[in-house]
Amino acid sequence: MAQYFEAHPDNPQPRLLKQAALLLQKGGIVAVPTDSSYALVCHLDDKDAVDRLRRIRQVDEKHHLTLLCRDLSELANYARVDNRQYRLLKLGTPGPYTFILEATKEVPRRVSHPSRKTIGLRVPDRKGLQLLLELHGAPLLATTLIPGGETEPLNDPQEIRERYEKLVDAIVDAGACPLEPTTVVDLTPMGTGGDPVVVREGRGSLQALGL
Repeated sequence: MAQYFEAHPDNPQPRLLKQAALLLQKGGIVAVPTDSSYALVCHLDDKDAVDRLRRIRQVDEKHHLTLLCRDLSELANYARVDNRQYRLLKLGTPGPYTFILEATKEVPRRVSHPSRKTIGLRVPDRKGLQLLLELHGAPLLATTLIPGGETEPLNDPQEIRERYEKLVDAIVDAGACPLEPTTVVDLTPMGTGGDPVVVREGRGSLQALGL
């Protein structure tokens, strides 16, 4: 049965998020609010947790999972970033954008795309999630909380509790968050002189990125 943490949306209680971080370090799966929608997160280096995350979300290894990072300097440890890519990343972080980049060796091969060796990365603009990342001390692997066979992410923490309390280890209830998913931009073509490719237009403004 999942633990249920009611956190203040603007001033989240560190003691609650410390408990969530401890569960993650022990291999748990936690449902958390982001600046785009609720997501499922787990420890990056825990194979069993990653496999379980995919089973709950009902996706295979070709589905891009996303690394949630605290800031751009942390992101640069897990992705190869040149000067052009970095300038664009600065425009969209923190914020509701997911950027696809070539993964470094810091990313376990099992969580990068199997053929492209890429990973989705983002720096969320949500106070509670930033605090959780800080307490965890490392990026978290995430996937949008969309039930299998459905197209819309869940936004109501009570509904998440009803549907997932036997599948996840904890739910962080910080109220509703936007229902619109992140804007996804593939930056890998920039590494060979090409232009970024918009994979999905979502909550993040393309104009803010100059696209």
